[in-house]
This record gives sequence, C-alpha cells and structure tokens, in this order.
Amino acid sequence: MTTTARHDDPGLEPGTIRHFGQLGLATREQLFFRQPESIDRTWPAQRLAIALGATLYVPATRPDLADVIRKRRAEGVISMVIDLEDAVADHEEADAIDHAVAALRDIGENPGEPMLLFVRPRSADRVLRIATALAGPSAAGAPSASTPSALTGFVIPKFNSANAEEALGAVAEASELLGQHLWVMPVLESASVVHRETRDEELTTLAAHLSAHRASVLAVRIGATDICGYFGIRRDRDLTIYDVRVAADVIAGIVNHLGRTDESGFIVTGPVWEYFADHERMFQPMLRHTPFRESDAVYFRQQLVSRDMDGLLREISLDRANGLHGKTVIHPAHVAAVHALSAVTHEEYHDALDILSGEAGGVRASSYRNKMNELKPHRNWALRVIDRAAAFGVTRQGVSFVDLLTALAAPGPTAR
Repeated sequence: MTTTARHDDPGLEPGTIRHFGQLGLATREQLFFRQPESIDRTWPAQRLAIALGATLYVPATRPDLADVIRKRRAEGVISMVIDLEDAVADHEEADAIDHAVAALRDIGENPGEPMLLFVRPRSADRVLRIATALAGPSAAGAPSASTPSALTGFVIPKFNSANAEEALGAVAEASELLGQHLWVMPVLESASVVHRETRDEELTTLAAHLSAHRASVLAVRIGATDICGYFGIRRDRDLTIYDVRVAADVIAGIVNHLGRTDESGFIVTGPVWEYFADHERMFQPMLRHTPFRESDAVYFRQQLVSRDMDGLLREISLDRANGLHGKTVIHPAHVAAVHALSAVTHEEYHDALDILSGEAGGVRASSYRNKMNELKPHRNWALRVIDRAAAFGVTRQGVSFVDLLTALAAPGPTAR
C-alpha cells in the first residue's frame, strides 16, 4: 500500500468522481491544504471502500429514480444504493426490479457525472435476475452486455453462513454476464451474528467465505436496525448506537473478526442514522458550542441541533473511534456531515506522515507538540489516514469540520 497520498490538480476533468467537487474551486482552495484526489475505481479495495463516505439508500420504487440519482450526485453524493429490500413492499418487488433496471440502463446510456452505484436485492437469488435484465437480449435472444452498465456492485442483506456462497457466487456470475467487475458488500444483521452463543463461530465462518472471494468484497456493512430489532429496541435519537449495549457488542464482535488491519481484514462501515426531523429533546445537545463560536456559526449549530444532526455527528466520531469508516444514510442532509468528518485534519495528516517516515520504530513528538507518535503501534492508523486523505483531502491548519459543513450548506452555483 502507498504511504503517501497523490494529490491531483484541483481542477476537475469531465467524468471525475471527487468528494467536495460541488464546491467552487476558490472555496476548495481556501479549505484544503491537500485537495481530495479523483477517486479511481482501480484503487485497492480498502482505499475505495473508505472513499464511499456516506452511502445513500434510495427506494427502487421512486418514479423519478434516474433523475433523483443524478440530482444527488450533483449535490455531492458519491455512492448510492438502489434498495429493493426493506424499502419495497412484497407485492411491489417485481415492478421495482424492472424500475431499477430501467434507471440503471438510463444512467448507463446517459452517464453524466459518474458515481459508485449499487443495488440491494431482497435475496441472493435475485442477483442474476437483475444482471440478466441489465444485460438485455441480443438479436439472437441471448444476454448481451454491449451497453455499459452503471452498476458498481450489489449489497447483500441478511448475509450469513447459510447464504454466503450462493450470494458471492451469484455476484461473480453477474460480473461475467455483464463483462465487468462487480463489487459485493454484505450486510451483517442476521440472528446468528447478533446472538452471543453463535456469534464467534458465525463470524469465523463468514471471514473464511469473504477471504475466499476477497477480490470481490469491497466492504462489510452493519444492519443496526435489524440488530436492535431482535431485542425489541429502537434507539432514541438522543442516543448513539454505542449507547445500546447489545448492539455495541455486536459491532465490536464484527470489527474484531472482520475489521483487522492485517491481511485478513476488510473495511467495516458505520450503521445507519435514521433520524432527521425536529423533536422535543430529553437531553442536552451533543455539540459543543466552542467550535461553532470560533467559526462564527452559532446559528448554524442551532440548525444542526434542531435537525438531530448533533447525534449523527457524535455517532460518526464514535464510528471511527470503534474502527468503522463511512456510513449508511437514508437522508441527503446526512451526507455532508459524514464527508465533513471524513476529511483529514492538517494535524492528523502530519502525524501520519511522521509515523510513516520511519521503519525502525521508536517514539517521536508530534510536529504539533501535543502528543507522542509511536511509529509501530500507530502505523496502521497512519495508513488509514493516508487513504482518507486521498479520498477526502486534508484541511488547512485551523479549518475544522464546522467550516466544511458551513461551506457545504451555503447556497450558490455549483462549480466543478
């Protein structure tokens, strides 16, 4: 893996995928010490998975599905999932599949700005059905992949040891059918992962399945809503998922088995935050006043609190503290928060470079003179920081997530 990030010219070429590209060039230059790189689909899975950032789900039944996807892309969404599972009623599934295929074909034929676009089928046996419909019939009636597909891969819900090989094999067959590499992102949310008595054995088995298909596995996702559902829990908006101990235990187990930084591990993404509307609060807001005062954004803080964004920001910070990167989101308003907190700070970046500059180990004082950097124990952390820097850039000294959030929230013309 590279230990220094390549940073391209801040201008954007047509067809480029880049975070914060919706901001004008002058704004990006004010905010970033190192600009986010163009996201390369051939990046190693770890870096590409980190680059997903906020993965926005959209129901396949949306009548204007292709237009919605294009609109969200213009707003800064890089990765989206067309949902055919929980968001679709049983009797609507067949029509929803046809609708999703039509939207993917529309985007493939009229691509516009590219993005990382996934489909979440109801079960693994739908994967080939979707791929076959996408390929379309040739003149001879056989499937043909002559039209480029906008599909990046599949998100497999309820992924477990009983369906793992079927699901991974189906995605491999779909890749051959469409003549392109397709990624798979399994969602861990089944009872065998949740229940303590079966968790370790199940995760060990899943690790073996995923390792055997490593070239196709982009990231592992966590289904927190289903995890809580096994215990009749719906977490309150005043709490993070880490305050729900049974769910936090499941997340810890998943990271322990599948999120290791050795050759056995994968990127594990943060679970969904499901709130976005005003409500009467029980507890004090979770956002400190100081960063907003320093950025002259006190009113903006009030707006974030009124939309339950303080809880989301807190949970994103805890996600990273617990080894998770990126997040599933269900509302466009959440995307900016995930991306603002994914950008690497000037201090983080220089600590990472200091750590990676030596191979022999030892301890060095941070260039910020506020901590000790241990070259061996902190090395894997530093490599993750460099991957984040490539995808989300490095902010200028003194620029905080508040500055990024306010820039992303400011109205104005999009400048690529």
